[in-house]
Amino acid sequence: MNNAHSPIGVYDSGIGGLTVAHAITRLLPNEDIIYFGDTAHLPYGDKSEAAIQAYSIKIADVLLKKGCKVIVIACNSASSAAYELLKEYVRKDAHIINVIDPMITYVAQHFTDKTIGLIGTKRTVMSGIYNQRLSLVNNSIALKSLATPLLAPMIEEGFFNNQISHEIIAQYLSEGELKDINALILACTHYPLIKKEISQFYKNMVTILDSSEVVALALKERLEESELINPQPISTKRFFVSDYTPSFEASTRLFFGEIVHLEQHRLWS
Repeated sequence: MNNAHSPIGVYDSGIGGLTVAHAITRLLPNEDIIYFGDTAHLPYGDKSEAAIQAYSIKIADVLLKKGCKVIVIACNSASSAAYELLKEYVRKDAHIINVIDPMITYVAQHFTDKTIGLIGTKRTVMSGIYNQRLSLVNNSIALKSLATPLLAPMIEEGFFNNQISHEIIAQYLSEGELKDINALILACTHYPLIKKEISQFYKNMVTILDSSEVVALALKERLEESELINPQPISTKRFFVSDYTPSFEASTRLFFGEIVHLEQHRLWS
């Protein structure tokens, strides 16, 4: 296991995980961040479990070689498909945090006897993992799930906060599966980028649950428990991609408000 000065690794198929990385830097400004965007294989939501596991192992190897003390799986599809495998693979070399369990804990604690909606990729919704884990800790909560497969590619292509995104979001959220909900889980780390549009659709009458903030809090708790909080008030951020794209670099600059340099690292030569 690495020490408190070691970096935190964060990975996703594309720009969605940047919402998690950004939330981490806001909450834990002293921590060094290494981000890996698997842009060569995005989106993960329509990939097989075996493919996502293979990508995840390769990325974990990259992050472990760079000395990461924690690996945050900043993707719901990868969290459902590869979390248990990565825990076994990494063992004592690093902590592993996924984006599903922290949200399950939060919802179970704050929404007893409520009806909760969930939107995510086909893989996340079809896995039923949120229903399974939520029923184990609080079976008084009704969970209604809807696959929204167009949203992640739409966001990756930069279509948000415009007429196109408004219409697609409205079409999905008007489906009967999401009728009469008290809160909505954004079960894809891309979706915080359209959180404002979603809130506007519901006229701010539905609580929007953003996993990036919940995961950052869970990470802080894990670091504190393990005495791995970095006390040094100087942090660095490095961004790796499996395939360089100008749109990813532009999105990264937008998120962090500074000039960033993308380093390409192919998972297979």
